[in-house]
Amino acid sequence: MSPTPWLVAVTAVAVISDAMLLPFYPQFFAARFGVEDPSHVGAYLAMSCLVVMLALPAWARLARSVGTLRLLIGTQVVAGGLSLACAVVTSLPGFWGLSLAMLVAKASYLLVYPYLMHFAPRDRHATLIGTLSVVVHAGGILGAVIGGLVLEHWQAAQVFQVMAVSDALQVAVCLLLLRRGRAPHSLPHAAPATPPAPGTSGAILRLGLVMLLFYLSATLARPFFAQYWALASGLSGELLAGAVFAIPGGVAVALLALDLLGRRPGGEAIAAPLAIGLTGLLLQASGEIAALLAGRLLFGWALFRVTVRLEVRLFRLSTPDRYASDFSKIHLFQGLGVLIASWGAGRLVDAQGPTGPFLVAALGFALCALAHRLLLTTAEATPARPIDPVSARTRP
Repeated sequence: MSPTPWLVAVTAVAVISDAMLLPFYPQFFAARFGVEDPSHVGAYLAMSCLVVMLALPAWARLARSVGTLRLLIGTQVVAGGLSLACAVVTSLPGFWGLSLAMLVAKASYLLVYPYLMHFAPRDRHATLIGTLSVVVHAGGILGAVIGGLVLEHWQAAQVFQVMAVSDALQVAVCLLLLRRGRAPHSLPHAAPATPPAPGTSGAILRLGLVMLLFYLSATLARPFFAQYWALASGLSGELLAGAVFAIPGGVAVALLALDLLGRRPGGEAIAAPLAIGLTGLLLQASGEIAALLAGRLLFGWALFRVTVRLEVRLFRLSTPDRYASDFSKIHLFQGLGVLIASWGAGRLVDAQGPTGPFLVAALGFALCALAHRLLLTTAEATPARPIDPVSARTRP
C-alpha cells in the first residue's frame, strides 16, 4: 500500500487543526483575555505567520539529516504538549509565547508537501497538487465548523485540547508508516543533486512575487470574516459563521471531483480566474446576504484554480532534489503575503470599516494579474525545461 494516502491524511489533520480558530480569533481573544482591539488580533496573526516562515527552512534542513517522518514525530509531540499548555495558560503574554512556540513546531508538517512531490511521477503532479489544495480547503471547512462548534458550546480554551488530539493522530500515522516500512524514502537527500536550469532561480523569484500578491489578497478578508458575516446577516452563532467561511473549501472539493472525472479546463492563465475572484470579493463587500454567498462561491472557484496553476508551475521549474528547498523559498513569499494581510486587516477594519479588506483584496487581485503578465509571461513562453506532454495534458 502506498504511503501517499496516509501522508495526505496527516496533512488534512494538520490543516483542520490550524483552521479551527482562524475565523474566530477576534472572538477568542475577547472571550479568553478580554481583548477586543482588532489591531491586536492582526498583530498576533502576523507574528504567527512570521514564526512559521522562519521555522520552515530550518526544518527543511534538519529533515535532510533525520528524515521527514522522524522529524514530524518529534515536532508534533512537542506541538501537542504546547497545545495543552495553551489550553490552561491564563496570562496574555504567556499565551503569545506558548502558542507561537507551538506554531514553530507545527510548521514542520508543511514538509509533507514537497516530500510527496519528490517521489510522485511528473505526470501526476497536477493531480496531487489539486488533491492537496482540496485537502487545505476541505480542512478549512472542517476546521472552521469544529472551531465554531467548540466555541459555541464549550470554552475557548478547549480548542487547543482538540489541537493536541490532532497532533497525537499525526504522530500515530508517522509511527505506523515507519514501523510498517511504508516510507522507504525517509531521507530525500539520497537522490543525486541536479543543478538548476539556467534562469530557474530568477523564475522562482518572480513566481514568488506573484504568489506574495495573491496570498496577501486572498488572506485579507479572513481574520474578520465571521464578525462581518454576523454584522451583514444579522444572524448569530459561530457554527453558521464557520460554515459560510468554509464555502470556498466546498467549491474546491467540487472542482477537484470534476477534474478527476476528466472535465478539467486546459491552459495555465490566471487572469480570468483572478477576475472572477475579484468579482466575488466585490459581491461580498456589498453586504447583501445573497450577493455575499454568491461571492463566496466565485471566490472559492478562483482560489482553487489560481493556487493549483501557480504551484504546478513551481514544481515544473524545480527538480526533485530541490523541491523542499524551492518550496521553502516560495513559502517565504506566501507567508510574507499572509503576514502583511494579517497585520493590515485589523488596521483596514479600523480605518475603513468591515468592507475595507474586501475592497483592498479586490485591488490586490488586479495587481496580481498585472504582475503575472509582466513577470511570468516570458518565462511561460520559454520554460526552463521541456514540458512532458502527458503532464501538460493533465494540468488544470
